[in-house]
Amino acid sequence: MSSETIYNRIAMLRAERGISRRQLAEALGVHYQTIGYLERGEYSPSLYLALRIAEYFEVAVEVIFSTAPFPRIGDAANTA
Repeated sequence: MSSETIYNRIAMLRAERGISRRQLAEALGVHYQTIGYLERGEYSPSLYLALRIAEYFEVAVEVIFSTAPFPRIGDAANTA
């Protein structure tokens, strides 16, 4: 991965809320495959799309996107 990789938690947020890729794509006005590309890190969103995704999930954009990998859930417990 390049140094310009954008990491995200889209799949986690979708799973928590029971939303399919297709449902999210329709709400955002993008193709459902775009959501898959985003989730896999194969595509970085425009600032506009990143803000719309954050608005959709009603969280700050930093909750969803990062320039560093997010810690895996449970990793903090494993290091204690």
